[in-house]
Amino acid sequence: MSNLKEKLYEKIAEWRPRTTRLLKEHGDVKIGEVTIAQAIGGARGVKCLVTDISYLDPFEGIRFRGFTIPEVLEKLPKVPGSEMPYVEGFFYLLLTGEVPTMEEVNAVAEEFNKRKKVPQYVFDMLRALPDDSHPMAMISAAIVGMQRESVFVRKYNEGINKMDYWDPAYEDALNLLARLPEIGAFIYRLKYKNGDIIPPDPKLDFGGNFAHMMGIPTPYDDVSRLYFILHSDHESGNVSAHTGHLIASALSDVYYAISGMINGLAGPLHGLANQEVLAWIQQVHEKMGGKIPTEEDMKKFVWDTLNSGQVIPGFGHAVLRKTDPRYTAQREFCLKHLPDDPLFKYVDVLYKVTPPILLEQGKAKNPWPNVDAQSGVIQWYYGVREYDFYTVLFGIGRALGVCANIIWDRALGYPIERPKSVTTAMLEESAGIKN
Repeated sequence: MSNLKEKLYEKIAEWRPRTTRLLKEHGDVKIGEVTIAQAIGGARGVKCLVTDISYLDPFEGIRFRGFTIPEVLEKLPKVPGSEMPYVEGFFYLLLTGEVPTMEEVNAVAEEFNKRKKVPQYVFDMLRALPDDSHPMAMISAAIVGMQRESVFVRKYNEGINKMDYWDPAYEDALNLLARLPEIGAFIYRLKYKNGDIIPPDPKLDFGGNFAHMMGIPTPYDDVSRLYFILHSDHESGNVSAHTGHLIASALSDVYYAISGMINGLAGPLHGLANQEVLAWIQQVHEKMGGKIPTEEDMKKFVWDTLNSGQVIPGFGHAVLRKTDPRYTAQREFCLKHLPDDPLFKYVDVLYKVTPPILLEQGKAKNPWPNVDAQSGVIQWYYGVREYDFYTVLFGIGRALGVCANIIWDRALGYPIERPKSVTTAMLEESAGIKN
């Protein structure tokens, strides 16, 4: 170990007990308007962000522009012959707060169609990356690589009035969103299908075209539409959404902001949860010898897991106090399209037995399943079995909400984000601790 690293190790060992003591003994002490626990704990629950695009209600789940998920899926115009709404119509709702007519949806779809040609240099760049590059690094690089296309940068350099910043931000957002399905599908086919690229079909909608370029038949087009809608936004405080807001608040353009959003989403504490849940379910499937468990079998397994100090992944949520409606929407799809799939049967039994056990155990604030308890199983069933790609799907959906937020941030003139930091010594002083 180098002298510098050794010295740093000593400092860390000295410092950790200070932070631990502050949290354990003085977490409720206020510094300004927040507590020490909130300052150290990632600002969890601190109400200091504003968005009208979505709101996470503890008992109703995510509301998009005031509409619950069941209302969104019911009210938005459906793709002809499909069960799910147009993603284009959903983006109209996010931007305007109004449910579009079919004519308005078609206009957005046409707008996307005009903008969706991906520059050739993006494909060249992706092909030049090492074969073992992570799909999230690839899509992040592709997005930031297109920054040279930014309309906002050009208009800003020309001296545009700040009240009009939303206009070029809108142009950048639509240009990027229109291209993301092809970029995502290209990465998948390049990395996992021997580079056998399927060109886009201009006649298809956002979700349908993505499924076509992935090479997966119906009803995967509806899976894509549902997945992109459900993952589009989740208030502003989660890592990916907040990262997009934060970067854009410096007047960095949409390409910088969404690339940064993707990077935040790639973390195992955020966007990787769905693949971790799927891996766990597959392990359970293997431990049980592949047989479909009875409820009694699964109850015993869940209790054994909890008593060994482990958790049941996919259950619980920091805010929600009921079953995640995003989970319910996917469950209903599974009950209709893959009711006999072995992995779904495991998810189904877990859904029935786990919440009562977690309530009895008494440790979980929310014993109900969240979105990640279901989503990976659907992708696996339809042949997308490359775990590393799941977060790319999440990222394409999340870009819809974050882009809508950025456009409105610029429209309302929100300033650069700049919270104030304090030192550990200042916290100790507030807590009355003397060193």
